[in-house]
Amino acid sequence: MVGAARPTWLGKDGAVGTAERIRAYFADCTSGSAADIARHFTEDAVIYDTNVRPVRGATAIGSFWVGVRERWRGAAWSVESVVADGDAAAIEWAMTGSDADGRPFTVRGSEHYAFAGGRIAEIRQYWTFDRDRLDTGLVDHP
Repeated sequence: MVGAARPTWLGKDGAVGTAERIRAYFADCTSGSAADIARHFTEDAVIYDTNVRPVRGATAIGSFWVGVRERWRGAAWSVESVVADGDAAAIEWAMTGSDADGRPFTVRGSEHYAFAGGRIAEIRQYWTFDRDRLDTGLVDHP
């Protein structure tokens, strides 16, 4: 791609670090297309979650997050902290959005990642979902 701008998360040698990959994935979940999200994953990637059934495959994962963003009225994700070691990482994250009545909320959680070939192969997500109290997570955490 002559003249094409390299994504800011892509190193000069084309390598992507795990922390950089996760931050870019979160940015794409917030404002990217399903294809933008899917590019961070291996074709056979799986997301395991404490609240929904597993999402399998890069294409399905991209579509899933676009749907979540639309459901929660422009949901936005941020990475609070990352601990990475080789092909594994753990993060704390926050998601902000608005419910059907327009009330803002923030949900917090943690995830564990496995990488293969520089792409996300598996995510194990841990968070709490309570329809009656969307601002869930750590009690009294700022």
